[in-house]
Amino acid sequence: MAYHAWFQCVNGCSGQYSPFEVIYRCPTCSSLLEVKHDPSALRDRSAAAWMNLFDGRAGRTAWPYGSGVWSKKEWVLPQINDDNIVSTFEGNTNLYWAERHGRTIGIEDLWIKQSGLSHTGSFKDLGMTVLVSAVKQMRNNGIPIRAVACASTGDTSASLASYCAAAGIPAIVLLPRNKVSNAQLLQPLANGALVISLDTDFDGCMKVVQELTRDESIYLANSMNSLRLEGQKTISVEIAQQFDWQVPDWVIIPGGNLGNVSALGAGFLLMRDLGLITRLPRICVAQAERANPLYRAFLGGFERFEAVPAQTTLASAIQIGNPVSVHRAIKVLREFDGVVEQASESELANAAARADRTGMFNCPHTGVALAALEKLAAAKTIRPEHRVVVVSTASGLKFSDSKLAYHQGQIAGVEARHANLPVNCSADSGEIRNLIGRHLEKWNILSA
Repeated sequence: MAYHAWFQCVNGCSGQYSPFEVIYRCPTCSSLLEVKHDPSALRDRSAAAWMNLFDGRAGRTAWPYGSGVWSKKEWVLPQINDDNIVSTFEGNTNLYWAERHGRTIGIEDLWIKQSGLSHTGSFKDLGMTVLVSAVKQMRNNGIPIRAVACASTGDTSASLASYCAAAGIPAIVLLPRNKVSNAQLLQPLANGALVISLDTDFDGCMKVVQELTRDESIYLANSMNSLRLEGQKTISVEIAQQFDWQVPDWVIIPGGNLGNVSALGAGFLLMRDLGLITRLPRICVAQAERANPLYRAFLGGFERFEAVPAQTTLASAIQIGNPVSVHRAIKVLREFDGVVEQASESELANAAARADRTGMFNCPHTGVALAALEKLAAAKTIRPEHRVVVVSTASGLKFSDSKLAYHQGQIAGVEARHANLPVNCSADSGEIRNLIGRHLEKWNILSA
């Protein structure tokens, strides 16, 4: 049976649109679109057959199915030509059993989904491979797309620039000036993108890019384009697959523009509807206190949502006060009995550093999720016997400047409880032995 996917209004308006058409909103009500699949077609395979198919493809070299995204091609963008797929072997990322860290907070079955171990160092690659592949097919079909553009807080721009460079398509990146790390700024520059630094925040950049992409020859790459979410939903499938098709009790995910939580929910719902899983996990969206519009809405039972001016936060990638996918995210949270938690700058920085002490190297956004976990565990919302997955969204290497500032005690308002700096010492072996002795004595006391 032929599989196919299409765009459809999230509010259920009539009309179906090709995923290879330049369209982002419903022509009837202006709501966002979502990618839909024909469940009757997908049910031509049994749940066991889908599991066997995906297990047999993952990590292999047969193009393009070795990718963690394209191994699920039938569930993502089935009608794309394989020759148009732009892939860097994204996905298939490690699900790390954080046993030692879990014990320190009373959660024995804690796992970290290391989504930052991808080509450009963030989960954004999962969605960008789908979007840029679709653009390549559109261009080959004669649609006059001159370039692909995005607003970004860093990771989206890196991913777009890389995939466009691989495809030979011009990329345009709008960044808020002085609000991304040097590593994040360098990535799109290295890949040849046109990087435009604006005197505004992410929300301001988002307004500009929507204006620019009214010109249909400049294609929009932000997550309001649900092609991105189709790739990102495979993270749910990977998590279940890595647990031998079992579902954790909780998934905690950092939330900024909120496309990722929408994608996370979509993946679990599709697996449930096709019989691969029998239950859904609970979901927690973790927000920085300085950019927390979803958390505020959650406190009011989601009866009302109001955008907020996002303040400067270490978790710069989720420094977003007016998320475009908020209504999709709220829908998912309601269906998954979800919660929203927030973390202050001190909480997120210390949570990341505390987990680093057990072998991780966390980005600040993962720090937000880890801080939310600590709060939920302390409140007994998450119980010791629960299996918990924290989605780590980016590599800590992208944020080495802020991590070093933490250890140097240079972050205003943050008491660095886990700071660790080099110790200056002479080249005298006796003095060095004494230093080591004092260190190990302190280590034994702290580890007792």
